[in-house]
Amino acid sequence: MRAVLLLSSFFCLSIFRAAAIEPAPANDQALFLAGLPVRESPLTPLSLSNAWAEHATSFDAAWAKLQKRQLSPIGAWSAEFLGDIVRDRAPVFYPFSGPDFLYAHAFFPNADTYVLCGIEPVGGLPDVSRLPAEALAPALETLRQSLDDVLNFSFFITKKMRVDFTQTQLTGTLPVLYVFLARSGCHVDDVTLVGLDNTGQLVEGKSTTPGVRIRFTRPGAQTPQTLYYFSSDLSDGAASRGGFLKWCGTLGEGRAFLKAASYLMHGGNFNTIRSFLLSRCNSIVQDEAGLPINAYDPNRWTLRLFGAYPGPIEIFKEHTQPQLMDLYRVSNAPRLSFGFGYRWQPSESTLIVASKKEVAPPSGNSAAPETSAPPQ
Repeated sequence: MRAVLLLSSFFCLSIFRAAAIEPAPANDQALFLAGLPVRESPLTPLSLSNAWAEHATSFDAAWAKLQKRQLSPIGAWSAEFLGDIVRDRAPVFYPFSGPDFLYAHAFFPNADTYVLCGIEPVGGLPDVSRLPAEALAPALETLRQSLDDVLNFSFFITKKMRVDFTQTQLTGTLPVLYVFLARSGCHVDDVTLVGLDNTGQLVEGKSTTPGVRIRFTRPGAQTPQTLYYFSSDLSDGAASRGGFLKWCGTLGEGRAFLKAASYLMHGGNFNTIRSFLLSRCNSIVQDEAGLPINAYDPNRWTLRLFGAYPGPIEIFKEHTQPQLMDLYRVSNAPRLSFGFGYRWQPSESTLIVASKKEVAPPSGNSAAPETSAPPQ
């Protein structure tokens, strides 16, 4: 019976490849990779294969759990506590993100522009029709494996991504971005490989800072939104020479989102990106691994604390913040119903909302007491 099913899959693939001339539209590619139905599409024959059926079943189950455990609670929390911040259409800057559009969109669904940046490669435009028949199943399986950590723990593990994003026919971060967009219900309108030169000018084609621009439309929206992902080193020397932060500066003031950033901005080699976020963002939503708590000038910033602060996980134990521990001890912070950051259990997760004092506070629930940032 298994032999018959395998032959059937290869037969479907053969018919598809004989008929395929032009690559399927980007939205069809995204739906297919996300395990969602592709109707009246050049990829429809491929979705008849056993490999895709197994892929779709696996993703359906994983997303149902994720929606219940993470995405629905985050949406409810953001609506209640972020108020005007979540309704604002200003850009969202998410450095050290990898391809994690999923959580940026969950917290800030209304942003006009999302700017993600990591060291993971962009990769080429996905075209599953070019996969050899025998490569489809392992490519889809590798894609699922690359998402295991973010689906189960809310963050990517960088070392694993370097392997997953290079050892498959579906290379780079683009397949993951496609999955997150499709599973978030967004329609992928247009995808263009872009880049930045050292002056911060956006260019198409190859450059020193490769990236991708994806225009998409979320459910019920009339106005398209834009997602950028750039592969760039944000350490001080590279950031000052490259064009990424220069280009970000042209987008105006926005909001920052920081999650599972490996405590990089707690050291002395990421001062440039730290200064950019503090000067160009009116609000910052982060876990304890983003900006250190003593980076916030108490004359300029107000902090609201959520969840708990039990300290870093073992591999980051040297980054314990006694000041943050003291703030949590006296803050009576509201608990979280979802996991966030490296402490992925809700009872241990740390979430900080920082707002500039010259900016009107959010109009959402004020149950989280405001506190001034600790002295620098």
